[in-house]
Amino acid sequence: MVSDAGSSRVLLVEGVTDRHAIRHIWTKVTREDPSFSIKDKGGIENLLQDLGAEIRVSGLKVLGIIVDANNNPTCRWKAIADRLMAAGIQVPNVIDPLGTIVNGPPLIGVWLMPDNDSAGELEHFIESLIPDTDVVWPLAAQYVDAIPENSREFRAHKELRAKIYAWLAVRKDPRKPGEAIGAGDLNTDAPLAKSLIAWLQRLFG
Repeated sequence: MVSDAGSSRVLLVEGVTDRHAIRHIWTKVTREDPSFSIKDKGGIENLLQDLGAEIRVSGLKVLGIIVDANNNPTCRWKAIADRLMAAGIQVPNVIDPLGTIVNGPPLIGVWLMPDNDSAGELEHFIESLIPDTDVVWPLAAQYVDAIPENSREFRAHKELRAKIYAWLAVRKDPRKPGEAIGAGDLNTDAPLAKSLIAWLQRLFG
């Protein structure tokens, strides 16, 4: 993997789970290490705050941005777009459903998890990679749904994350999402995985 230090091709992500997932899915599909560095910004607020400075890094040629859409894809896109325009980058009014790429310099790409259109986050993308024929997934979801409200240690909007980790916990070799991608537990031939990789390949060449 390319070092973050002095890299001219950088992908910004919100957190460490995103970083591992993107690296593993790229490696699994392309059978190559990423030709770009992946920087975990430690949360969306840090990513947004630092975006102008990231764009101005000397020698930067390509900058990718992957963030969760959360409850409102339009608002998340506007938050990114406003900061790009403040840095002198012209952007469209709406995000491309196949992943946005705009000329700078630097060349800029934006992907809103899970699919550039729906509300959601990385976990919704991971859910789309669980094989349709998997019989354990609905059971894992039922298990989490059955936990009484007053016994839930996870936040209300993180139910899907709890279900995914419950599913991962009962694999033959339990792994984190990124490692599960690399091990083949998750289906990288799924349409959404192919779309993400296609965007990354268009962006980084």
